[in-house]
Amino acid sequence: MSKQKQVSAEEQSGLLQVLQTRFEKHMNRHKGLIWQDVEQKIRANPGKLWSLNEMELTEGEPDVIGFDAKTNEYIFCDCSAESPKGRRSLCYDRAALDARKEHKPENSAEDLAQAMGVELLTEEDYRELQQLGKFDLKTSSWVKTPAAIRELDGALFCDRRYDHVFLYHNGASSYYAARGFRGKLKV
Repeated sequence: MSKQKQVSAEEQSGLLQVLQTRFEKHMNRHKGLIWQDVEQKIRANPGKLWSLNEMELTEGEPDVIGFDAKTNEYIFCDCSAESPKGRRSLCYDRAALDARKEHKPENSAEDLAQAMGVELLTEEDYRELQQLGKFDLKTSSWVKTPAAIRELDGALFCDRRYDHVFLYHNGASSYYAARGFRGKLKV
């Protein structure tokens, strides 16, 4: 692992405390799971710890939202009330970013997710997250877009309005101050 993808002992301690506090505050997101088991998995996976730190630094407020029994992994997701502040104003992917002639955003959602070591949520993931709370009441989040839509220069995003989750489309090269992305990470 490269030096840039390591978390210092001090950062690790602080991050684990933040994650534990959030875990204990929102038990409805992960009924039946025990923090000590989650922490043990995190400590055993320094690369995943780094990704969780990136999620936290970009204000995603990662929390455990499930456990995949097939892979024996905990599922973390950004649980900030709105799309993470440090991941907004991004077009969908590299092709969309490269296609922009002017006023290019700083990055794309897919590139930043990959750099952070997380996955964009699918529409299904997004709808499952909304069962755990009310997210994106003022913002929206890019979601993984099927290839057939992307090939036509489109991309998908979701939000929650009127107590319903909506799926929309936009040009993949579009970007807005109120649109970011939520990440998912298995540990």
